[in-house]
Amino acid sequence: MNLYLAVILAYAGLLMALGLWHGRRVAGPGDFFVAGRRLGPGLLFATLLAANIGAGSTMGAAALGYRDGLSAWWWVGSAGIGSLFLAFWVGPRLRRLAEAHDLQTVGDFLEHRYGREVRALIAALLWVATLAILAGQIIAMGAVLHAVSGLDPWVGSLVGGAAVTVYFTAGGLLTSVRVNAVQLVVLLAGFLVVSPLVLTAVGGLSQVVAETGEIDGYWNPWRSGGSGWFLLFMIGPSFIVSPGILQRVYAARDDRAVRLGVGLNAAALLAFAAAPALLGMMARTVAPDLDDHNLALPTVLIETLPPLVGALGLAAVFSAELSSADAILFMLATSLSRDLYARFLNPAADGARLLRVARGAAVAGGAGATALAIALSSIIAALSIFYTVLTVTLFVPVIVGLYVGRVRTPEVFASIAAGVAVFAAVRLAAGEGGIAGLSPAMLGLGAALAATALVMAVRRPAAG
Repeated sequence: MNLYLAVILAYAGLLMALGLWHGRRVAGPGDFFVAGRRLGPGLLFATLLAANIGAGSTMGAAALGYRDGLSAWWWVGSAGIGSLFLAFWVGPRLRRLAEAHDLQTVGDFLEHRYGREVRALIAALLWVATLAILAGQIIAMGAVLHAVSGLDPWVGSLVGGAAVTVYFTAGGLLTSVRVNAVQLVVLLAGFLVVSPLVLTAVGGLSQVVAETGEIDGYWNPWRSGGSGWFLLFMIGPSFIVSPGILQRVYAARDDRAVRLGVGLNAAALLAFAAAPALLGMMARTVAPDLDDHNLALPTVLIETLPPLVGALGLAAVFSAELSSADAILFMLATSLSRDLYARFLNPAADGARLLRVARGAAVAGGAGATALAIALSSIIAALSIFYTVLTVTLFVPVIVGLYVGRVRTPEVFASIAAGVAVFAAVRLAAGEGGIAGLSPAMLGLGAALAATALVMAVRRPAAG
């Protein structure tokens, strides 16, 4: 067993042990779903940043940086911009509603605002879509273990999927926020240490520019290839409406914790945004003919750094993927247990029964996503599907509906139907590039908003 693999496996074992230890403190569904509503700014910041810097923000963004250049910073930058809106406008208002009406999931809000039909539809849509993003995190874990040890990627996916499923299932959000704090230290320490060392090893920024400067658009920060400002329409809204993020906001103890914790998370994401893109660009100078772009980040760490330092960097990458994966597993567990089982199948279920179902849902979600990861191969493809479905299904009912009282159930159904249909049609017909410079996410979101406005206009005479 080499040093890289030993460090990563030991780290995964430590996280599982921490999860099982803290899981003993879970007293009921309130701890599992919203951590007792007692998160202060520090823990909220740590758990959000750890959840938000995952496979897409590290392996995926580095792969885009390798392929497209500097414009790949928009992948993480868009998450930071969306988080700013959550911190100062959407988050505090939703937290107050959650506390006043004992809302524990986004499904609770949807039923409170629109009715059980909307809750059921969105829960079903997101459960399927969320498997794709969890699979993306697990693909990245498998890629890291493959790069450091030569293990088949499917074996690495099994290891990563098992690790996150064990420690999350033990205690849900109460466990995750404490494990996330450890993961965040490893993640930030790793990137702060390795980034300047990698830059020095490849000859400095001037050498990277010299070796890549002739690639068309490679140093354009606005748009190049499949990366650029248009990612804001796919990724930005999803970091405002994501159930895994909003349920952490529900767990905040007051509005100040939301503004400060989520705001610091946004600032950190914006500061971090260029790092994985630049590391991917450095990887192109080290391995210009890399067949699998997903391996850009582990390749540059292994090829340019001493083994011990490289192991720290790879542990940081693995940490990022685990922390983001537990946020997604949280979405799967709460959606299936509370939004579907407790609301439609067994409304009389007591707290102990609901907790057992939530844990069972976490195990099922982890196993299903691991199987999907073994079948798929692209991190960015998996994550893009999830972010877009999240945006076109939840933007109108959560964001527009939070501020526009006239948005009711008909408008929500119309927005979901139009948004999903247009996104799927454009994606199938034109691919990720979209039509006339407009991405599938932009067109899907536009269709959702247009359908909402149309139904509101049609219903106005009847309301009068």
